[in-house]
Amino acid sequence: MSGFKRCYLYNEDMDALSTTLETEGRGLKDLLGGKGSNLCLMTNAGIPVPPGFTITTDTCIEFVNTGKLPEGLEEEVMQTIRALEEWVGKGLGNPANSLLVSVRSGSKFSMPGMMDTVLNLGLNDEVAAAMVELMGDERFVWDAYRRFIMMFGDVVRGVDREHFEECLTNVKQEEGVTNDVDVSAEGLRKVVAMEKEVYKQHLGEDFPTDPGQQLFASIEAVFSSWDNDRAIAYRELNGISHDIGTAVNVQTMVFGNLGADSGTGVAFTRDPATGEKQIYGDYLFNAQGEDVVAGTRTPVPIAELEEQMPEIYEEFAAICEKLEKFYHDMEDVEFTVEQGKLWMLQTRDGKRTARAAIKIAVDMVEEGLITQQEAVMLVEPDQLDQVLHRQFDSGAKPAAVATGVAASPGAAAGQVVFSSEEAVQWAGQGQRVVLVRHETSPDDIRGMAAAQGILTVLGGKTSHAAVVGRQMGKPCVVGCGAIELNYDQKQFDVNGNLVKEGDYVSIDGTTGEVMLGDVATTDSDIIQVLRGTMAPEESEDYQYFTKFMPWADEVRVMGVRTNADTPEDSTLARNLGAAGIGLTRTEHMFFGEDRLLNFQKMILSDSEEDMTEVANALLPYQREDFYGILKAMDGLPVIIRLLDPPLHEFLPKDQAGIEAAAEISGKTPEQIRDIAVNLHELNPMLGHRGCRLGITFPMIYKMQVRAIFEAACQLKKEGYAPVPEVMIPLVGILGELEITKAYSEEVAQQVMDEQGVEVECIIGTMIEIPRACLVADDIARIAEFFSFGTNDLTQMAFGFSRDDVEGKFIPAYIAQRIIEVSPFESIDRDGVGELMRMAVEKGREANPDLELGICGEHGGEPRSVAFCHEIGLDYVSCAPLRVPIARLAAAQAQLQNPR
Repeated sequence: MSGFKRCYLYNEDMDALSTTLETEGRGLKDLLGGKGSNLCLMTNAGIPVPPGFTITTDTCIEFVNTGKLPEGLEEEVMQTIRALEEWVGKGLGNPANSLLVSVRSGSKFSMPGMMDTVLNLGLNDEVAAAMVELMGDERFVWDAYRRFIMMFGDVVRGVDREHFEECLTNVKQEEGVTNDVDVSAEGLRKVVAMEKEVYKQHLGEDFPTDPGQQLFASIEAVFSSWDNDRAIAYRELNGISHDIGTAVNVQTMVFGNLGADSGTGVAFTRDPATGEKQIYGDYLFNAQGEDVVAGTRTPVPIAELEEQMPEIYEEFAAICEKLEKFYHDMEDVEFTVEQGKLWMLQTRDGKRTARAAIKIAVDMVEEGLITQQEAVMLVEPDQLDQVLHRQFDSGAKPAAVATGVAASPGAAAGQVVFSSEEAVQWAGQGQRVVLVRHETSPDDIRGMAAAQGILTVLGGKTSHAAVVGRQMGKPCVVGCGAIELNYDQKQFDVNGNLVKEGDYVSIDGTTGEVMLGDVATTDSDIIQVLRGTMAPEESEDYQYFTKFMPWADEVRVMGVRTNADTPEDSTLARNLGAAGIGLTRTEHMFFGEDRLLNFQKMILSDSEEDMTEVANALLPYQREDFYGILKAMDGLPVIIRLLDPPLHEFLPKDQAGIEAAAEISGKTPEQIRDIAVNLHELNPMLGHRGCRLGITFPMIYKMQVRAIFEAACQLKKEGYAPVPEVMIPLVGILGELEITKAYSEEVAQQVMDEQGVEVECIIGTMIEIPRACLVADDIARIAEFFSFGTNDLTQMAFGFSRDDVEGKFIPAYIAQRIIEVSPFESIDRDGVGELMRMAVEKGREANPDLELGICGEHGGEPRSVAFCHEIGLDYVSCAPLRVPIARLAAAQAQLQNPR
């Protein structure tokens, strides 16, 4: 156990506790959870909060680890209960003046609805009878009692809530009423008796009457709910650690169901959808808080509270304003009015849309409420996806027929096609298509580019479809195992729905949802402005976005580049704030029809001379590609990776492709099949690829380097300022870089001499092999930059095949707490991260001027960006639409961990 108490009353000195916690690098929320710390702070600030106390998150962790309440907890809880009784002047289980309490969860991070709650605890027959006599409101007491039995039976003892609700339904039918509020006092008393019988039938024991027994059983239940399925799933989806536990809050009950002068509500201090500065929420007259959340009654807009109880509303609005000033954020509050008295039950930082988050941050700065740096911390980087990607009209979005892995955000709708060729053909005729595949390969690149979106049966967040989808900014859903795909019949079945070629489907790459039909989508306002299809003054989103993002840029010290293979992507990324390109993948450029056939002809050549001749025939295509990209990034660095994939990936697999390759190469289809078999590798990731191609087939790299420098020299003559950087991939041995760099420099100099132009350029390598990290000091003596390829580095460090493991056992590893998150989603700090740290330290020691960056998919993931900042990288690089996310994440990393 830590050196802290297990129970803290809300009125204890929080300043002193905060100071003590700071010595351990912790805050109030770490110990008391978000709800508990906020209730304590509100109480300390004089805001009306029902008295109570918090049992710490440390206690939950002990309970989860041992399966039982820690020794000494019961005694400390009962001591705190006695202090609470003295504070409020009531007694738990005392019929003469009974104290009723709620028992609620409350972790460091808000997890709304994920864990359990028990209300009205402390009721039994004796207490109920005494309350009826004391209050004179028999209906209220029996209503509170039946609610307690139902919640305790459901939450604490696991009896399905429906069995208890059936009791109330039966009594309503007997009395001929429809609404709960119309059931008579005698009817509610009958419900209590019926619920007790349900409890005994299912559990074989009477409902407990001892308030102490009720309390500790409820505390255990709330601690246990930390590990219920929905809480685990919520943490996994939101990147919350499984190890932080939840606090338990034991709080005096206040009642909103005591008549017309009572009620309960939930509100936000600003509109969570739009960010407008107005109180937004719902209120129920004569109701308990669970009625709002459960939807058993229809609430009214909170504006009606202002009409019915203007003084209460005025007090409530003043508290909302006070909370915003105190927390420097938009707040989500729960409150109850008990016979004309306002009580604040909870406050937490409110969940909001991306649009609202940006507007609230900017408005609060302009109101003088927060600083620009505080504003930067108010927006979650991943939220920016919502304002950049194509979106569905939420009002027209139908129910999903299946859900896969949300691999690349955005909305897409189109007609189903099952091959890359069909995608290109149909799109060329002006049709919108969604490409549906078991899984994609580099052969599908043209179809993926032509499609509105990509849907695969297999794969995970770092599968080929996912990586390329994000790179292209294409919505993508992968790993949708509910789909039964039949290529021969050109159709698939999904949960009983037959979808044929040409039928419309819609996919949401932000949520992973797959829907039938053509659901309307639209570009976000921001992208429309950047593409010139909307005027800036027409978009409030754009105006707020362009006010907000420069504040992040003023703070961050780490650069942000983009991964882009086309001038269009390069221009979009530059407009979104990219300061260069961290990765241009040249292999994608060979998949145009003429280019691919020529590339296949090169692979199928019989001699080195023939191979060189055909490689040179590809040079004009490459020069054109590099010219467009370097021009789009005029004045900014552009890292161009020389060919990386193994050659067999470019050879045809279908009969038509084999026949076309045979015609251009002069070989028979049988010979081409034999060559493909000979080139095929059992584990291509570890095979003949990257710089190994540059060693055995130098003519390919030499052609690419010549194309880069011819394009750069042409631009220089035209008055541009190209800044090419050449990347040699997959280096793990110093000699590999020595040879490939030497002839690359030689070719570059030849071109510059021929053109009479000097172009500044550096040559470096992608660090993606563990050995490269171990010998980084040797490699850095001749490399001018390192760029971490964390996708492959992760595969090799773990011994994982990313296309296989995500769907087969990573979910089981996460569920069983072997890992908290897929290492392909967020950098594994302890393993892969240590390799990176080693490479940075060794590389910089050998070469202080070494440029350091990352170009793997992790470069746009906020937790990974924070780690890159921590180890001292110069830049991160990511897909164009993730550039703002990386900019914001880098700024937040600097504010939280200044270099």
